[in-house]
Amino acid sequence: MAEINWEDPYCGEGNNCFRIGTDIEGNAYIAVAGREDHPLTDSRDALRALILEIKAGRADHLL
Repeated sequence: MAEINWEDPYCGEGNNCFRIGTDIEGNAYIAVAGREDHPLTDSRDALRALILEIKAGRADHLL
């Protein structure tokens, strides 16, 4: 697996924390904090759109 540079965890109230990361090729990853060895991957744009929807309150759960 490529080396992933993880951002600080994002934690909502009462929810699991998750982290977003990227590799040197620009691939984006998302994982539950503490479980970075099992990330989901998609394009950076797809993950950005998902996170924006969650932060705006239009999505109830991430994982």
